[in-house]
Amino acid sequence: MKILFVSLGCDKNLVDSEVMLGLLRDRGHEITNDENEAEVIVVNTCSFIHDAREESVQNILEMAELKKNGCCRLLVVAGCLAEKYRDEILSELPEVDAVIGTTAYDEICEVIERSLLGERVQAFESVDRLPLTRTKRVITTGGYSSYLKIGEGCDKHCTYCIIPKLRGNYRSVPLEYVLEDARMLAEAGVREINIVAQETTTWGKDIYGEKRFHELLRALCQVEGIQWIRLLYCYPEEITDELIEVIRTEPKICHYLDMPIQHSSNRILKRMGRKTSREELVEVIEKLRREIPDIALRTTLITGFPGETEEDHEDLKAFIEDMKFDRLGVFTYSPEEGTPAAAMADQISEDIKEDRKEELMILQQQISAEKTGAMEGKTIEVLVEGRIPEEGIYVGRTYRDAPEVDGYIFLNAEEEIISGDFVMAKVTGADEYDLTGDVIYEFTE
Repeated sequence: MKILFVSLGCDKNLVDSEVMLGLLRDRGHEITNDENEAEVIVVNTCSFIHDAREESVQNILEMAELKKNGCCRLLVVAGCLAEKYRDEILSELPEVDAVIGTTAYDEICEVIERSLLGERVQAFESVDRLPLTRTKRVITTGGYSSYLKIGEGCDKHCTYCIIPKLRGNYRSVPLEYVLEDARMLAEAGVREINIVAQETTTWGKDIYGEKRFHELLRALCQVEGIQWIRLLYCYPEEITDELIEVIRTEPKICHYLDMPIQHSSNRILKRMGRKTSREELVEVIEKLRREIPDIALRTTLITGFPGETEEDHEDLKAFIEDMKFDRLGVFTYSPEEGTPAAAMADQISEDIKEDRKEELMILQQQISAEKTGAMEGKTIEVLVEGRIPEEGIYVGRTYRDAPEVDGYIFLNAEEEIISGDFVMAKVTGADEYDLTGDVIYEFTE
Protein backbone atom coordinates (compact mmCIF):
# COMPACT_ATOMS: atom_id res chain seq x y z
CA MET A 1 0.00 0.00 0.00
CA LYS A 2 1.06 3.60 -0.58
CA ILE A 3 0.85 5.34 2.79
CA LEU A 4 0.85 9.06 3.60
CA PHE A 5 1.61 10.33 7.11
CA VAL A 6 0.52 13.68 8.56
CA SER A 7 2.40 14.20 11.84
CA LEU A 8 1.19 17.05 14.05
CA GLY A 9 2.21 18.49 17.40
CA CYS A 10 5.43 18.00 19.29
CA ASP A 11 8.74 16.40 18.41
CA LYS A 12 7.90 13.45 20.69
CA ASN A 13 4.86 12.76 18.52
CA LEU A 14 7.13 13.01 15.47
CA VAL A 15 9.32 10.22 16.84
CA ASP A 16 6.21 8.04 17.22
CA SER A 17 5.35 8.80 13.59
CA GLU A 18 8.86 7.85 12.46
CA VAL A 19 8.60 4.56 14.34
CA MET A 20 5.26 3.81 12.66
CA LEU A 21 6.75 4.67 9.28
CA GLY A 22 9.63 2.29 9.96
CA LEU A 23 7.26 -0.52 10.92
CA LEU A 24 5.19 0.02 7.78
CA ARG A 25 8.28 0.14 5.56
CA ASP A 26 9.56 -3.11 7.07
CA ARG A 27 6.17 -4.72 6.34
CA GLY A 28 6.63 -3.82 2.65
CA HIS A 29 4.45 -0.74 2.38
CA GLU A 30 5.51 2.29 0.34
CA ILE A 31 5.73 5.72 1.98
CA THR A 32 4.50 8.62 -0.14
CA ASN A 33 4.28 12.39 0.25
CA ASP A 34 1.70 12.70 -2.51
CA GLU A 35 -1.76 12.90 -0.98
CA ASN A 36 -3.35 12.22 -4.36
CA GLU A 37 -1.75 8.79 -4.70
CA ALA A 38 -2.00 7.69 -1.07
CA GLU A 39 -4.11 4.57 -0.48
CA VAL A 40 -3.81 4.90 3.31
CA ILE A 41 -3.59 8.20 5.21
CA VAL A 42 -2.51 8.29 8.86
CA VAL A 43 -2.98 11.52 10.86
CA ASN A 44 -0.93 11.45 14.07
CA THR A 45 -2.67 14.11 16.13
CA CYS A 46 -1.97 16.50 19.01
CA SER A 47 -4.43 17.57 21.70
CA PHE A 48 -2.20 19.53 24.08
CA ILE A 49 -3.87 22.93 23.70
CA HIS A 50 -6.92 24.32 21.89
CA ASP A 51 -5.02 25.45 18.79
CA ALA A 52 -3.39 22.01 18.45
CA ARG A 53 -6.79 20.32 18.64
CA GLU A 54 -8.17 22.66 16.00
CA GLU A 55 -5.25 21.90 13.69
CA SER A 56 -5.71 18.17 14.22
CA VAL A 57 -9.44 18.28 13.49
CA GLN A 58 -8.88 20.42 10.39
CA ASN A 59 -6.31 17.97 9.04
CA ILE A 60 -8.61 15.01 9.67
CA LEU A 61 -11.43 16.77 7.79
CA GLU A 62 -9.13 17.61 4.87
CA MET A 63 -7.94 14.01 4.65
CA ALA A 64 -11.56 12.81 4.85
CA GLU A 65 -12.31 14.90 1.76
CA LEU A 66 -9.40 13.23 -0.03
CA LYS A 67 -10.81 9.86 0.88
CA LYS A 68 -14.16 10.82 -0.65
CA ASN A 69 -12.68 12.13 -3.86
CA GLY A 70 -9.34 10.34 -4.34
CA CYS A 71 -7.76 6.92 -4.27
CA CYS A 72 -7.47 6.78 -0.48
CA ARG A 73 -9.04 3.61 0.92
CA LEU A 74 -8.29 4.02 4.62
CA LEU A 75 -8.10 6.97 7.01
CA VAL A 76 -6.43 6.29 10.36
CA VAL A 77 -6.32 8.74 13.29
CA ALA A 78 -3.61 8.23 15.92
CA GLY A 79 -2.09 10.11 18.84
CA CYS A 80 -3.41 12.34 21.63
CA LEU A 81 -6.67 13.44 19.97
CA ALA A 82 -7.53 9.81 19.28
CA GLU A 83 -6.72 8.90 22.89
CA LYS A 84 -8.96 11.63 24.29
CA TYR A 85 -11.85 11.63 21.81
CA ARG A 86 -11.96 8.10 20.39
CA ASP A 87 -15.75 7.73 20.63
CA GLU A 88 -16.49 11.16 19.21
CA ILE A 89 -14.14 10.62 16.27
CA LEU A 90 -15.77 7.32 15.32
CA SER A 91 -19.35 8.52 15.83
CA GLU A 92 -19.01 11.90 14.10
CA LEU A 93 -16.53 11.08 11.33
CA PRO A 94 -17.69 8.02 9.37
CA GLU A 95 -14.73 8.49 6.99
CA VAL A 96 -12.32 7.44 9.77
CA ASP A 97 -11.62 3.71 9.57
CA ALA A 98 -9.43 3.27 12.66
CA VAL A 99 -8.24 5.07 15.77
CA ILE A 100 -4.97 4.31 17.58
CA GLY A 101 -4.15 5.44 21.11
CA THR A 102 -0.91 7.00 22.31
CA THR A 103 0.55 3.72 23.58
CA ALA A 104 -0.61 1.45 20.74
CA TYR A 105 1.23 3.01 17.81
CA ASP A 106 3.41 -0.11 17.47
CA GLU A 107 0.25 -1.94 16.30
CA ILE A 108 -0.06 0.25 13.18
CA CYS A 109 0.55 -2.59 10.68
CA GLU A 110 -2.06 -4.87 12.24
CA VAL A 111 -4.55 -2.01 12.43
CA ILE A 112 -4.22 -1.30 8.72
CA GLU A 113 -4.46 -5.00 7.80
CA ARG A 114 -7.63 -5.43 9.89
CA SER A 115 -9.14 -2.26 8.46
CA LEU A 116 -8.55 -3.48 4.89
CA LEU A 117 -10.71 -6.48 5.73
CA GLY A 118 -13.59 -4.16 6.55
CA GLU A 119 -13.23 -3.93 10.32
CA ARG A 120 -13.51 -0.51 12.00
CA VAL A 121 -10.60 -0.80 14.40
CA GLN A 122 -9.97 0.73 17.81
CA ALA A 123 -6.42 0.03 19.07
CA PHE A 124 -5.89 1.20 22.64
CA GLU A 125 -3.66 0.00 25.46
CA SER A 126 -3.13 1.19 29.03
CA VAL A 127 -1.69 4.71 29.02
CA ASP A 128 1.08 3.36 31.26
CA ARG A 129 2.22 0.84 28.65
CA LEU A 130 5.59 1.61 27.04
CA PRO A 131 5.73 0.59 23.37
CA LEU A 132 9.22 -0.71 22.54
CA THR A 133 10.37 -1.70 19.07
CA ARG A 134 13.70 -2.35 17.42
CA THR A 135 12.66 -0.99 14.07
CA LYS A 136 14.78 1.54 12.22
CA ARG A 137 12.84 4.78 12.17
CA VAL A 138 12.20 6.66 8.94
CA ILE A 139 13.96 9.97 9.58
CA THR A 140 11.82 12.90 8.47
CA THR A 141 13.94 15.78 9.78
CA GLY A 142 16.52 16.21 7.03
CA GLY A 143 18.92 13.36 7.66
CA TYR A 144 21.62 15.02 9.80
CA SER A 145 19.55 16.13 12.82
CA SER A 146 16.99 14.02 14.64
CA TYR A 147 15.12 13.60 17.91
CA LEU A 148 15.86 10.82 20.39
CA LYS A 149 12.97 10.02 22.73
CA ILE A 150 14.10 8.61 26.07
CA GLY A 151 10.85 8.51 28.01
CA GLU A 152 7.09 8.60 27.84
CA GLY A 153 4.44 10.18 30.07
CA CYS A 154 4.86 12.46 33.07
CA ASP A 155 4.53 12.28 36.86
CA LYS A 156 4.31 16.02 37.51
CA HIS A 157 0.53 16.46 37.17
CA CYS A 158 0.63 20.23 36.71
CA THR A 159 -2.88 21.61 37.11
CA TYR A 160 -3.09 22.90 33.51
CA CYS A 161 -1.75 19.80 31.74
CA ILE A 162 -3.65 16.86 30.24
CA ILE A 163 -0.54 14.86 29.27
CA PRO A 164 -0.54 12.39 32.23
CA LYS A 165 -4.11 11.40 31.34
CA LEU A 166 -3.28 10.94 27.68
CA ARG A 167 0.20 9.42 27.98
CA GLY A 168 0.38 8.02 31.51
CA ASN A 169 2.98 8.31 34.23
CA TYR A 170 6.67 8.66 33.44
CA ARG A 171 8.35 5.58 31.96
CA SER A 172 12.01 5.59 30.98
CA VAL A 173 13.00 3.92 27.73
CA PRO A 174 15.58 1.30 28.83
CA LEU A 175 19.23 2.13 28.19
CA GLU A 176 19.79 -0.56 25.58
CA TYR A 177 16.88 0.71 23.47
CA VAL A 178 18.04 4.33 23.69
CA LEU A 179 21.59 3.41 22.65
CA GLU A 180 20.36 1.17 19.83
CA ASP A 181 18.18 3.98 18.48
CA ALA A 182 21.09 6.44 18.73
CA ARG A 183 23.41 4.07 16.84
CA MET A 184 20.79 3.57 14.13
CA LEU A 185 20.49 7.33 13.74
CA ALA A 186 24.26 7.73 13.55
CA GLU A 187 24.53 4.97 10.93
CA ALA A 188 21.88 6.82 8.89
CA GLY A 189 24.05 9.96 8.88
CA VAL A 190 22.54 11.88 11.79
CA ARG A 191 25.13 14.19 13.37
CA GLU A 192 22.96 15.98 15.95
CA ILE A 193 20.55 14.28 18.35
CA ASN A 194 18.05 16.26 20.37
CA ILE A 195 17.06 14.45 23.57
CA VAL A 196 13.30 14.60 24.21
CA ALA A 197 10.63 13.25 26.56
CA GLN A 198 7.81 14.94 28.44
CA GLU A 199 10.62 15.44 30.94
CA THR A 200 14.16 14.23 30.24
CA THR A 201 15.79 14.93 33.60
CA THR A 202 14.11 12.15 35.59
CA TRP A 203 15.27 9.40 33.22
CA GLY A 204 16.02 6.18 35.07
CA LYS A 205 14.12 6.92 38.27
CA ASP A 206 11.39 4.36 37.55
CA ILE A 207 13.97 1.71 36.57
CA TYR A 208 16.78 2.26 39.08
CA GLY A 209 15.03 4.13 41.88
CA GLU A 210 17.12 7.25 41.19
CA LYS A 211 17.76 9.72 38.39
CA ARG A 212 20.51 8.58 36.04
CA PHE A 213 20.15 11.02 33.17
CA HIS A 214 23.78 12.01 33.50
CA GLU A 215 24.85 8.37 33.10
CA LEU A 216 22.68 7.99 30.00
CA LEU A 217 24.33 11.07 28.51
CA ARG A 218 27.83 9.74 29.12
CA ALA A 219 26.84 6.52 27.35
CA LEU A 220 25.39 8.47 24.40
CA CYS A 221 28.61 10.44 24.09
CA GLN A 222 30.33 7.17 23.17
CA VAL A 223 28.17 6.67 20.08
CA GLU A 224 30.41 7.19 17.05
CA GLY A 225 29.20 9.63 14.41
CA ILE A 226 27.17 11.83 16.74
CA GLN A 227 28.79 15.25 17.11
CA TRP A 228 26.15 17.30 18.95
CA ILE A 229 23.84 16.20 21.76
CA ARG A 230 21.21 18.75 22.75
CA LEU A 231 19.09 18.57 25.92
CA LEU A 232 15.43 19.57 25.80
CA TYR A 233 12.65 19.65 28.41
CA CYS A 234 14.81 19.63 31.54
CA TYR A 235 12.66 20.55 34.54
CA PRO A 236 14.51 22.99 36.84
CA GLU A 237 13.89 21.06 40.07
CA GLU A 238 15.49 17.94 38.57
CA ILE A 239 18.74 19.55 37.40
CA THR A 240 21.43 17.92 39.53
CA ASP A 241 25.09 18.73 40.07
CA GLU A 242 25.92 15.50 38.22
CA LEU A 243 23.95 16.66 35.20
CA ILE A 244 25.62 20.07 35.21
CA GLU A 245 29.02 18.39 35.41
CA VAL A 246 28.35 16.12 32.44
CA ILE A 247 27.17 19.07 30.34
CA ARG A 248 30.28 21.01 31.35
CA THR A 249 32.80 18.24 30.67
CA GLU A 250 31.49 16.19 27.73
CA PRO A 251 32.53 17.86 24.45
CA LYS A 252 29.62 16.42 22.45
CA ILE A 253 26.96 17.91 24.72
CA CYS A 254 25.91 21.36 23.56
CA HIS A 255 26.09 24.09 26.17
CA TYR A 256 22.37 24.57 25.72
CA LEU A 257 19.49 23.73 28.02
CA ASP A 258 15.77 23.90 27.43
CA MET A 259 14.29 24.43 30.90
CA PRO A 260 10.52 25.13 31.01
CA ILE A 261 9.64 27.23 34.07
CA GLN A 262 6.12 28.47 33.08
CA HIS A 263 6.05 31.43 35.52
CA SER A 264 7.97 33.29 38.23
CA SER A 265 5.25 34.36 40.66
CA ASN A 266 5.24 32.00 43.64
CA ARG A 267 1.48 32.32 43.92
CA ILE A 268 0.91 31.31 40.30
CA LEU A 269 3.56 28.56 40.41
CA LYS A 270 1.69 27.04 43.37
CA ARG A 271 -1.65 27.25 41.54
CA MET A 272 -0.01 25.58 38.54
CA GLY A 273 1.19 22.71 40.70
CA ARG A 274 4.80 23.44 39.79
CA LYS A 275 7.52 22.09 42.05
CA THR A 276 9.77 25.16 42.18
CA SER A 277 9.67 28.62 43.69
CA ARG A 278 10.95 31.88 42.23
CA GLU A 279 13.94 31.72 44.57
CA GLU A 280 14.80 28.18 43.50
CA LEU A 281 14.57 29.14 39.83
CA VAL A 282 17.03 31.97 40.37
CA GLU A 283 19.35 29.60 42.22
CA VAL A 284 19.46 26.97 39.47
CA ILE A 285 19.87 29.55 36.69
CA GLU A 286 22.74 31.24 38.53
CA LYS A 287 24.40 27.87 39.18
CA LEU A 288 24.16 26.85 35.52
CA ARG A 289 25.72 30.12 34.38
CA ARG A 290 28.39 29.99 37.03
CA GLU A 291 29.44 26.43 36.15
CA ILE A 292 28.95 26.76 32.35
CA PRO A 293 29.48 30.45 31.50
CA ASP A 294 28.64 30.12 27.79
CA ILE A 295 25.45 28.11 28.31
CA ALA A 296 22.40 29.15 26.27
CA LEU A 297 19.19 28.86 28.29
CA ARG A 298 15.77 28.47 26.68
CA THR A 299 12.51 28.52 28.60
CA THR A 300 8.77 28.58 28.01
CA LEU A 301 6.15 30.58 29.90
CA ILE A 302 2.38 30.56 30.30
CA THR A 303 0.62 33.91 30.56
CA GLY A 304 -2.98 34.49 31.57
CA PHE A 305 -3.21 31.53 33.94
CA PRO A 306 -6.43 31.63 36.06
CA GLY A 307 -6.10 34.21 38.80
CA GLU A 308 -2.99 35.85 37.34
CA THR A 309 -3.10 39.46 38.49
CA GLU A 310 -1.39 42.47 37.02
CA GLU A 311 1.06 42.19 39.91
CA ASP A 312 1.86 38.58 38.90
CA HIS A 313 2.35 39.73 35.33
CA GLU A 314 4.72 42.49 36.42
CA ASP A 315 6.62 39.93 38.52
CA LEU A 316 7.10 37.81 35.41
CA LYS A 317 8.29 40.79 33.36
CA ALA A 318 10.82 41.67 36.07
CA PHE A 319 12.00 38.06 36.20
CA ILE A 320 12.55 37.96 32.43
CA GLU A 321 14.47 41.22 32.59
CA ASP A 322 16.64 39.98 35.46
CA MET A 323 17.33 36.46 34.14
CA LYS A 324 17.82 37.45 30.50
CA PHE A 325 17.09 34.09 28.91
CA ASP A 326 18.84 33.47 25.61
CA ARG A 327 15.68 31.97 24.12
CA LEU A 328 12.12 32.30 25.38
CA GLY A 329 8.66 31.31 24.16
CA VAL A 330 5.28 32.35 25.57
CA PHE A 331 1.94 30.53 25.39
CA THR A 332 -1.38 31.98 26.43
CA TYR A 333 -3.13 29.72 28.93
CA SER A 334 -5.51 27.26 27.27
CA PRO A 335 -8.12 25.60 29.52
CA GLU A 336 -8.04 21.85 29.00
CA GLU A 337 -11.12 19.79 29.77
CA GLY A 338 -10.48 17.45 32.69
CA THR A 339 -7.69 19.47 34.29
CA PRO A 340 -7.99 21.25 37.68
CA ALA A 341 -7.04 24.62 36.18
CA ALA A 342 -9.95 24.56 33.76
CA ALA A 343 -12.35 24.53 36.74
CA MET A 344 -10.60 27.34 38.60
CA ALA A 345 -12.31 30.65 39.20
CA ASP A 346 -10.89 33.92 37.88
CA GLN A 347 -10.32 32.80 34.28
CA ILE A 348 -8.57 35.52 32.29
CA SER A 349 -10.08 36.98 29.11
CA GLU A 350 -8.44 36.17 25.79
CA ASP A 351 -7.75 39.86 25.10
CA ILE A 352 -5.80 40.24 28.36
CA LYS A 353 -3.88 37.02 27.66
CA GLU A 354 -2.86 38.23 24.22
CA ASP A 355 -1.88 41.68 25.50
CA ARG A 356 0.29 40.15 28.22
CA LYS A 357 1.89 37.75 25.78
CA GLU A 358 2.74 40.63 23.45
CA GLU A 359 4.33 42.59 26.31
CA LEU A 360 6.49 39.62 27.29
CA MET A 361 7.61 38.92 23.73
CA ILE A 362 8.51 42.57 23.09
CA LEU A 363 10.62 42.51 26.24
CA GLN A 364 12.28 39.26 25.20
CA GLN A 365 12.94 40.61 21.71
CA GLN A 366 15.05 43.38 23.24
CA ILE A 367 16.95 40.87 25.38
CA SER A 368 17.45 38.55 22.41
CA ALA A 369 18.86 41.43 20.36
CA GLU A 370 21.39 42.10 23.13
CA LYS A 371 22.33 38.42 23.25
CA THR A 372 22.79 38.03 19.50
CA GLY A 373 24.63 41.35 19.29
CA ALA A 374 27.13 40.07 21.85
CA MET A 375 28.02 37.26 19.43
CA GLU A 376 29.45 39.64 16.80
CA GLY A 377 33.15 39.07 16.21
CA LYS A 378 33.14 35.60 17.78
CA THR A 379 34.14 32.42 15.99
CA ILE A 380 31.70 29.56 16.45
CA GLU A 381 30.93 26.09 15.14
CA VAL A 382 27.93 25.83 12.80
CA LEU A 383 25.85 22.91 11.56
CA VAL A 384 24.95 23.76 7.96
CA GLU A 385 21.33 22.97 7.08
CA GLY A 386 20.96 24.21 3.52
CA ARG A 387 21.55 26.90 0.93
CA ILE A 388 19.45 29.77 -0.40
CA PRO A 389 20.36 29.55 -4.12
CA GLU A 390 18.99 32.92 -5.20
CA GLU A 391 21.06 34.68 -2.54
CA GLY A 392 24.09 32.40 -2.68
CA ILE A 393 24.25 32.00 1.09
CA TYR A 394 24.09 29.02 3.42
CA VAL A 395 21.82 28.56 6.42
CA GLY A 396 22.94 26.89 9.62
CA ARG A 397 22.57 26.69 13.38
CA THR A 398 25.00 27.20 16.24
CA TYR A 399 25.02 25.24 19.49
CA ARG A 400 22.78 28.03 20.81
CA ASP A 401 19.95 27.15 18.42
CA ALA A 402 17.66 24.13 18.64
CA PRO A 403 16.00 23.05 15.39
CA GLU A 404 12.66 24.65 14.47
CA VAL A 405 12.30 26.87 17.56
CA ASP A 406 15.42 29.06 17.66
CA GLY A 407 17.38 31.27 15.27
CA TYR A 408 19.75 30.72 12.35
CA ILE A 409 23.08 31.93 11.11
CA PHE A 410 23.34 32.94 7.45
CA LEU A 411 26.77 32.24 6.01
CA ASN A 412 28.91 33.47 3.16
CA ALA A 413 31.24 30.76 1.90
CA GLU A 414 33.93 30.62 -0.78
CA GLU A 415 33.53 26.89 -1.35
CA GLU A 416 30.55 24.56 -1.62
CA ILE A 417 29.25 23.13 1.67
CA ILE A 418 27.16 20.01 2.01
CA SER A 419 24.11 20.10 4.27
CA GLY A 420 24.99 18.33 7.50
CA ASP A 421 28.60 19.53 7.49
CA PHE A 422 30.07 21.36 10.47
CA VAL A 423 32.09 24.49 9.71
CA MET A 424 33.74 27.25 11.72
CA ALA A 425 32.37 30.72 11.11
CA LYS A 426 33.08 34.25 12.26
CA VAL A 427 29.95 36.17 13.26
CA THR A 428 29.75 39.43 11.33
CA GLY A 429 26.26 40.69 12.15
CA ALA A 430 23.09 40.10 14.15
CA ASP A 431 19.43 41.03 14.42
CA GLU A 432 16.91 40.16 17.13
CA TYR A 433 17.10 36.41 16.58
CA ASP A 434 19.52 35.53 13.76
CA LEU A 435 23.20 35.93 12.94
CA THR A 436 25.25 36.44 9.80
CA GLY A 437 28.79 35.23 9.33
CA ASP A 438 31.65 34.14 7.11
CA VAL A 439 32.98 30.60 6.91
CA ILE A 440 36.59 30.36 8.13
CA TYR A 441 38.77 27.85 6.30
CA GLU A 442 41.86 28.06 8.49
CA PHE A 443 41.08 28.19 12.15
CA THR A 444 43.20 27.45 15.18
CA GLU A 445 42.07 27.88 18.77
